[in-house]
Amino acid sequence: MEKDNSMKIGVVILCRYNSKRLPGKILKKINDKPILEYIIERVKEVFDNDSIIIATSKEKSDEPIVRYCLNKQINFYRGSLNNVAKRFIDASKSLSLDYAIRINGDNLFVDIPTLKSISDKLATGKYQFVSNVHKRTYPKGMSIEGVDSNYYEKKLRHFTEKEDREHVTLKLYKSPPSNTFFIYNKEVKGVEGLQLAVDTEKDLNISSEIIYRMTKHHTQYNLKEIFEIYKKLMI
Repeated sequence: MEKDNSMKIGVVILCRYNSKRLPGKILKKINDKPILEYIIERVKEVFDNDSIIIATSKEKSDEPIVRYCLNKQINFYRGSLNNVAKRFIDASKSLSLDYAIRINGDNLFVDIPTLKSISDKLATGKYQFVSNVHKRTYPKGMSIEGVDSNYYEKKLRHFTEKEDREHVTLKLYKSPPSNTFFIYNKEVKGVEGLQLAVDTEKDLNISSEIIYRMTKHHTQYNLKEIFEIYKKLMI
């Protein structure tokens, strides 16, 4: 697969501190490590630090995220609270990304092989939108979407509905560009719609139990291995 090495591809991690269902979840700790740190460590298996940015809001409530980023020397961007689509693309532009991959801050178990696959697809320069969300063959909490930054910025002008500005890529599913590529999970059966995103206290407890049962560093676990642990928990 040919790659254009002049293109800059990176990851924008969208997160807020004031979650309604689980306040402060992004910095809640499992084994003395914040959820955000787990996400960053998994992303760093594919991208270097200069290609990763945390996109949070200008609200005072998000100061703990900013302090964490400053302490860990992680890029961050503060933008609109409600226009998440604009916050996403503005964060991307602050790193001069040609292609931006969107990951949510509750996606503790980002699947590293899938992240690499999406990055590789974008690196060909052939696609404006690459996603593993279509028809939901991956668990919730493993959603990864990549966009051509220039295309997305132009498309943003047509985000007239509130839901389009809040949900970042919703408009792209309503009217996808012709050069879209959807990635499907064909290897691990039974994970469709599985809840691995950290949305509630119950989700946090399940995620914590999965990590407690890991015998290797968490970055060495892919979807199949995480699902094996999950199934044992549910017995």
